[in-house]
Amino acid sequence: MSKSKGNFFTLREIAAEVPYDVIRFFILSAHYRSPINFSRELMAAAGNGLDRIKNCARSLVFITENVDGDEMTADEKELSAQADNFRIQLEKAMDDDFNTADAVTAVFDLVSFANRNVGENSTKAFASDILDRLLKLCDILGIVPIENTQKGDTAKIEELIAKRTAAKKAKDFASADAIRSELLEMGVVIEDTRAGVRWSYAK
Repeated sequence: MSKSKGNFFTLREIAAEVPYDVIRFFILSAHYRSPINFSRELMAAAGNGLDRIKNCARSLVFITENVDGDEMTADEKELSAQADNFRIQLEKAMDDDFNTADAVTAVFDLVSFANRNVGENSTKAFASDILDRLLKLCDILGIVPIENTQKGDTAKIEELIAKRTAAKKAKDFASADAIRSELLEMGVVIEDTRAGVRWSYAK
């Protein structure tokens, strides 16, 4: 890119179209010594990658809050030990001249590991362990995988979800649909699962 050719973009101009957290993640995905070319396709790919991490974190939070088991099973303890390899992988990448691109790969590898091995049949202890590992790796890179929400907003959302659940049990589907619509107007998407109702903010 160059100003003389008219294809130079400032960060402010890019931020008018792309959220700052996506821009940050896009920059992390390349080595700081390498030039970075901006394109909407590359930004979209960065946004999708960041969404993968956020979706995994939300899923882990949901599972942690909806399963029991304060002690890992023997198999989970083995998996937890394996998961430590992703921390080692990230640390090696950062020790290699701050190779954030490879460090991001370590985060993605942990996300894939979590998606394969953590589910509704996991113990709370194991789900919490993997969530903690993911948050720590993300923190090193400045990635924020869980949106900060106001307590009042969360309480209101959970209250509406509880009312919708009660309406569905009473077969008052009109009210249940109305509540879903109200949540959508608040920017909240809900998903019915076997472990309960999972919610997240719409993109």
